Amino acid sequence: MALNPLQISGLVLGFLGMVGTLATTLLPQWRVSAFIGSNIVIFERIWEGLWMNCIQQVNVRWQCKYYSSILALPPALEAARALMCVAVALSLIALLVGICSMKQVQCTGSKEHVKAYFLGASGVLFILTGIIVLIPVSWTANLIIRDFYNPTIHVGQKRELGAALFLGWTSSAVLLIAGALLCSVCFCKRRTRRHRCSAPRHRVHYKPQNQDMTASKTSISYV
Repeated sequence: MALNPLQISGLVLGFLGMVGTLATTLLPQWRVSAFIGSNIVIFERIWEGLWMNCIQQVNVRWQCKYYSSILALPPALEAARALMCVAVALSLIALLVGICSMKQVQCTGSKEHVKAYFLGASGVLFILTGIIVLIPVSWTANLIIRDFYNPTIHVGQKRELGAALFLGWTSSAVLLIAGALLCSVCFCKRRTRRHRCSAPRHRVHYKPQNQDMTASKTSISYV
């Protein structure tokens, strides 16, 4: 199974999507403090992520603290943690499976149909990873926007969309594109192989009529 520019592009985009997913999971900039109303003067900046929150006061370095209790976390945060960890694991598996579909890798043998299956599986896993990343990022953004326009929430407790959310959306799009490219390459390879294998079946061998006529004349002459 020869390498294809689309296949290489899909694997490169998958690698970038995996790195972006890992960075989105680790960065604390999911929710950032909003400076509105009486909170317009910036005395401190607050970042809240999946694993820690960070606070920076005026002329003071960043102070980050991990969440002390897992059970005390909101359900939305726990679900986002779990989904992002699953996404990181799936993206790594998808990348490894995609590498195994390359021609230079001999651990899966040299059969084209086996490598095509690996390529298709890698594309499906990348698409699944992109969808999984999209769920917690969009869910968190929806909660932030809902609380921002909620008049019952104090101004100091309102948050804005952080940079990690935008990175998560970008990573999700890159993963979906990578999966689509790998699936399209797999489909084209399987279609080409199917036509190649089915072509000899349509060949019809015709027996020359001259040989039949000669054989019949010879048998008549000996009677």
